[in-house]
Amino acid sequence: MRFVMGMLAILAIAAPAAAQDIRGLEVCTAEKTMERRTGCLQSNVEFLQQALAKQRRETRAKLDAASREAAAQRAKLAALKAALAKLQHELAELNRPKPAKK
Repeated sequence: MRFVMGMLAILAIAAPAAAQDIRGLEVCTAEKTMERRTGCLQSNVEFLQQALAKQRRETRAKLDAASREAAAQRAKLAALKAALAKLQHELAELNRPKPAKK
C-alpha cells in the first residue's frame, strides 16, 4: 500500500501536466507551502485509491458474471453431451442386425 502511494506521489510530482487528464485530480504544483502541497498530494492519492476501488468492484462484478455464465454454459454442454451419447446409443441399437427368424 505504501509502495502504491509512493509511486502515485512520484507520478503526481514528475508529471503534473498528465495529472490534469484525470478528472478530479488537483494541480499540486500551484501550492507554495510544503504542507499544502502534501495535503494536495494526499487528496489526489485518496481520490485515485477510491477510483481504483470502484474499478476493482466493477471488474470483480463483471468477472463474477462471466464466471456464472461460463458455469451455465458448461452445464448446458454436459447436458448436450449426455443427450448425444443417449441418441448415439439408441442409433447403435437400431442399426444392430436383428437375429434371423427360423
